[in-house]
Amino acid sequence: MIKDLSIIFPSYNEEKRLKNTFKQILKFKKKLKKRRLEVIFVDDGSCDNSQNLINNFRENQKKKGLKVQSILFEKNIGKGFALKKGIQKCTMKWVLTSDVDLSVPLDQVLKWEDSMLIKKNKIYFGSRNLSDSKVIKKKYRYVLGAILNFLTKKILNTNIKDTQCGFKLYEKSKAKKLFSNMMVKGFAHDLELVLIARKLRFSIKELPIKWTHKDGSKVNIFFEPIKMFLILLFLKVKYF
Repeated sequence: MIKDLSIIFPSYNEEKRLKNTFKQILKFKKKLKKRRLEVIFVDDGSCDNSQNLINNFRENQKKKGLKVQSILFEKNIGKGFALKKGIQKCTMKWVLTSDVDLSVPLDQVLKWEDSMLIKKNKIYFGSRNLSDSKVIKKKYRYVLGAILNFLTKKILNTNIKDTQCGFKLYEKSKAKKLFSNMMVKGFAHDLELVLIARKLRFSIKELPIKWTHKDGSKVNIFFEPIKMFLILLFLKVKYF
């Protein structure tokens, strides 16, 4: 049973989504009942009103017993770097990483737990490519996902079906070891995590999720695949 949980949200120019994120966090907290929850927002150099919204939420929740941390960067560095800094600050035994848009609802963790899927000594990746997953996304994302999965398997020799879903669960001790060794700072950091886990002999288990596409992604569908391919080659040289 997950008795205490840190949730890390990397954020970049998310002012339009944050109010709903706050609302869903509070709903999730009620479902946890007496379990301990810590929320960490890592604002990766936003130039909108995100930082003020996060700071206000933190101050409001301080009076109500919810532990909220905020890490603010002046410049945008990358999702991987933001998560790495969040992992360094987390204090609970279990750590969940999630995108601010909540494409996967937070209570997915409780559903995994109810289905007896969570055990010690594993890393859990939410996967959109399992038969039990319920996925709603645009057609071009199926195509991009299929291409990335093919290249990942061929170049990095991995059997992970979905590396890029942001919904991942770790034991804190494993998360800190993984991310302390991670060099990739952008969206492709997940690919390196798989290789680091293999090097450290950490077992990754993919679990089914309910995933719904949300508009407003920060991923450039034209340039990001090129960057991903170059990073795949970099990782091939570094880890093989």
